[in-house]
Amino acid sequence: MENSKLKNIVLEVLKADNRLWDEEEQELNQILLFDLLDKYDETVISLLSNNNETCEKFFLNVKDKYIFKINDFRFFMEENKINNSYTDLVNQIGLSDGQEFIINRSDVVINFPYKDCILEGGQSTEEGIDVYFEYEEEKLKTVKGKKVIEPAGFKEKKTKRNEIFFNEILGQDEIDRLLDEKALVNWTRYNKDGKSDVNGFNRDENGFIRDNLIIKGNNLLALHSLKRQFSKKVKLCYIDVPFNTESDSFVYNDKFNHSTWMTFMKNRLEVTKDLLRNDGLLFVHCDKNEDAYLKVLMDEIFGRNKYITSITVKSNSISGSKTRFKDKTILKNKDTILVYKGSGEVTINPQYTEKSKWDTHYNAYLEIVDEEKNIYKPKRLKDVLVEQGIINSTTTITEDFINNKEFMDFCITNKEQIYRLVNSIPADIKEESLNNENTVIKYKDTEGNTQYALNGSRIAFLSSSVHLIDGEEKLAQLLGDLWTDIDFQNTQNEGGQGVSFPTGKKPEKLLQRIIEMATERGDLVLDFFMGSATTQAVAMKLGRQFIGIEQMDYIENISLKRMNNVINGEQGGISKSIKWQGGGEFIYCELAKWNEQAKEEINKCENLENLKDLFSDLCEKYFLNYNFNVNEFTEKVINKEEFINLSLEEQKSMFITMLDLNQLYIQRTEIEDHKYGVNKKDQQITALFYEGE
Repeated sequence: MENSKLKNIVLEVLKADNRLWDEEEQELNQILLFDLLDKYDETVISLLSNNNETCEKFFLNVKDKYIFKINDFRFFMEENKINNSYTDLVNQIGLSDGQEFIINRSDVVINFPYKDCILEGGQSTEEGIDVYFEYEEEKLKTVKGKKVIEPAGFKEKKTKRNEIFFNEILGQDEIDRLLDEKALVNWTRYNKDGKSDVNGFNRDENGFIRDNLIIKGNNLLALHSLKRQFSKKVKLCYIDVPFNTESDSFVYNDKFNHSTWMTFMKNRLEVTKDLLRNDGLLFVHCDKNEDAYLKVLMDEIFGRNKYITSITVKSNSISGSKTRFKDKTILKNKDTILVYKGSGEVTINPQYTEKSKWDTHYNAYLEIVDEEKNIYKPKRLKDVLVEQGIINSTTTITEDFINNKEFMDFCITNKEQIYRLVNSIPADIKEESLNNENTVIKYKDTEGNTQYALNGSRIAFLSSSVHLIDGEEKLAQLLGDLWTDIDFQNTQNEGGQGVSFPTGKKPEKLLQRIIEMATERGDLVLDFFMGSATTQAVAMKLGRQFIGIEQMDYIENISLKRMNNVINGEQGGISKSIKWQGGGEFIYCELAKWNEQAKEEINKCENLENLKDLFSDLCEKYFLNYNFNVNEFTEKVINKEEFINLSLEEQKSMFITMLDLNQLYIQRTEIEDHKYGVNKKDQQITALFYEGE
């Protein structure tokens, strides 16, 4: 029997299972079919075995017992995929390696949301199906002639996605020059004097570039272009990744399937590992949709022994409209930051948060009578405060005294004399102290630090609990992996004049904490999901070197504008607490577009006629996929009724399949080719960047 005839028979058989057949779209859900087969679903197997043709083809008769040849059936379905008109048209373009259509291969995913990615072999494509849950009231239904009550509750729904994502994923065997170093253009230096040409780079004695960099272009390709100069140079990488949800304030849409999101992250984390210093740290900001999967992925890439912790960050308050579904689910008000280290040992700078209560155990004061002769006089803290006129003799010092400014000013000023007694003391010192009642004994601990003992206990001074917070000495608590003290709700005024990104920015205070925890002044900080440039702004204010990468066009009126404001001394975010007065500079450049420009031209088309007008330019000017057959597309696709009836988004997507994704940007080695029109200045600076002075 011919495959085409058997294909139609299989389709008619499987239509009987309403789980598999979408009547409205007239499509078979092949992903669900394979999932049911993996579970040896009785209904599906029975349908196939009860049909003579499918039984003869896919079942083996052994002594009147039928064995389902599941692998044969899966292979048949892969080879004879039942497609809609859009997929059928794509196949006719000729995207084939001579054995099978690329669209049917398990390692190629055509559509992707503004982010190019490599998909290694072995992963399968997924249809554009969204699963969601919708609350339905109790209702009466008829099931097999009987009236039954369907209870109220959340019901699973499925819907075809509306978006057509225009960037693709390349299979491993399709990668040619995708990850080669790219040409860089539009080099510009920004400082307090404005913009100027780049004539060279500031390098240290080892030839390492010490300039701050902002690069516009695809972040995966930009990261690979950085490897020559910055391999093992990054002390901190912080990324606020696309959360893979249905809402995102950024221009790009972050609604795409789980497997492609995981691959997207895998590609970028692998090159990040190459860039990270041995003592470097990686902070990945994510949320509940992917944090568990991302943890497993990062364990595989970096090693489970490189995992440090998962920080829980309170990211919003539960109030107002957010409480609508409080009786249906547990509402979200946190994010997760996964923390990993490089291949060596790391040093973490402890961070502190302000205490909200006075520790009443600090109830004593050590008066220094004669330090040279080791003469000290212990007193009650309350007595000293009464002597100073800060409180009266009837006052009880409570936890609320932390809000008493005069009291706290005195305590902070005298932090080296206010103390409490603790039990951690060497045995010999304890014995000596007990034998010298009410006498302060000075001694050295194992690290050579001066300590004091009194009546068999060690004196712990208040100074150990006082730390700088927002530029002021305050009573502080060592911070762990639960951060609830940072305000995520009022970032709209951060970034300076003309910068508006109210729901996309992370607060500068968050980045200050991370940067100060993981780096020292002069260390290199990388963020390749730059967005509104919060990481870069805080890094500049704290005296760290930075690299930022962003692909979206808002880099012009958001990211660069914000960084100019920082240079000019804007006073938002952390500026006042660290006394920021402006200064600093950075270099801006772009990956030189080629096929990426073609994609942008396709996306700008407003109708099919615009696409047709563009077709000849695409064929003549840009690099086409080597499998693309221009004649086939012209004769059998572009004027067919099925193509004309597709949505504009689908038509654009098919046009983009023409392009060779290895040539999205100009290769560095071809920068001098006159075809590309890269000017001599950009050629020269690109050479300096890669090769050195």
